[in-house]
Amino acid sequence: MSGGFEKTEGETGGVKKGRFSKEVVEIVSGLTLFDDDLMSRVFDNNIEATELLLRIIFGRPIKVVKAKGQKEIHSYDIDGRTIRLDIMAVDSDGKKIDIEVQTGEKGSDIKRARYHSSLLDSGMLKKGQDFSEIRDSYVIFIYKHDKFHAGLPVYHINRYVGETGEMFEDGSNIIYVNGTYSGDDDLGKMLADFMQPDASKINFQVLADGVRYFKEEGGWENMCEAVEKYGERATLNGKADLIIGIMAENNLSLDDALNLSGVKGEERSLITEEVKKRQKTIS
Repeated sequence: MSGGFEKTEGETGGVKKGRFSKEVVEIVSGLTLFDDDLMSRVFDNNIEATELLLRIIFGRPIKVVKAKGQKEIHSYDIDGRTIRLDIMAVDSDGKKIDIEVQTGEKGSDIKRARYHSSLLDSGMLKKGQDFSEIRDSYVIFIYKHDKFHAGLPVYHINRYVGETGEMFEDGSNIIYVNGTYSGDDDLGKMLADFMQPDASKINFQVLADGVRYFKEEGGWENMCEAVEKYGERATLNGKADLIIGIMAENNLSLDDALNLSGVKGEERSLITEEVKKRQKTIS
């Protein structure tokens, strides 16, 4: 099987479906490559798939030596914000490439691209290295909609010298891909694949193999567990929001708000931890 996914004998999603709720199974069934949990797993250590994606976006062949899903990059400021990249790729020349899927407005501010780019660059040079040795970096957003509403398939964000109009070629590159593009070329076909929940209808075999592995075969349980944890986290966040609201509206302590809401046991401990974590972040 392409892309490094190996199916073992009798290994299918249907073996242990009773382990997961019907809701979780249905969510996994509907996932596409525009869902970062699936996308990051399909491309993780999958050199062939990553080379395909980048070849299509760049319009030229590329040799990828590393592809890592859900890669965390920490700010050098102790209080700085950590980012988790959907895919962190490195090519044979040492260029670093961040590939993100984006479905909605939340988290899509254009300054996010600037921050991602700055953290990619921050770890490139070792002590004593000259600035000229820094490698090029790319931040690519595969956006489900047309970010700039101009109907173009790809948008390249470049820097210019204001007074001359000349390109300021510092090696920093930001690219937005228009997920609504439906041309009859490789980019249009790949974007259709990103929208497609059914592996049997995906155009590119390496992408079809990856999606099938995590939705129907050996990676199915891993995918279900990820969805389950995400649901549990979302529920916890919602309850923490509710308690914080009660505290603010009634000028109550955390314990009093929890008592008023009748929260007990393990749930109380988890909500307490989440609320205190947020309070620490704010302070």
